[in-house]
Amino acid sequence: MTHAVVDAGVFAVHRPHRADAARNFDALLVAARTAFAAHGSRASLEDIARGAGVGIGTLYRNFPSRQHLFSAVYLGEVEQLCAVVDEVAELPAWDALVTWLRRFIGYQVTKRTMWEGLDRNLEMFYAGRDALLAAAEPLLARAQAEGEVRPDTDLGDVLRLIVGTTLGQCVDEVQFERVFTLALDGIRAAGRR
Repeated sequence: MTHAVVDAGVFAVHRPHRADAARNFDALLVAARTAFAAHGSRASLEDIARGAGVGIGTLYRNFPSRQHLFSAVYLGEVEQLCAVVDEVAELPAWDALVTWLRRFIGYQVTKRTMWEGLDRNLEMFYAGRDALLAAAEPLLARAQAEGEVRPDTDLGDVLRLIVGTTLGQCVDEVQFERVFTLALDGIRAAGRR
């Protein structure tokens, strides 16, 4: 399996080829993910640049606007999640699906912190969603074909169930694991629980 690459359209940013510029670009994305996770969409661009160890001018050379930075972080998360499909390809069907779903939850947490800043009308947003669905669909189909997952569900059902139950008000990791297991039991084929 190979994962999809998402077209960012008007908000496309390209990783520079020069080694020092590429390091700065990568450092800015890491700092932006961290800042968005901690402070949401209103995170300071100056703090992001400082966290990356670069000046604000370097940030703007790489990401001409806040929306460009949001898009780059979002698309990076989408592409990483799509790549998980390749990483889990050798696992048994159920384990591959569960591993991907765990990573999907992490992606949802990141997306929620950025939700306010993402322009959800952009084609890029919908292309990202479509790429995730296309990447994960074979995981679900394989688990269903092997009798691990109920045949009367689809990926949309599974994702709604997982997101709806796990991104609620879990008070700690223990409760999260319990709720996640309950959700997984809901999609598991009879006799496999």
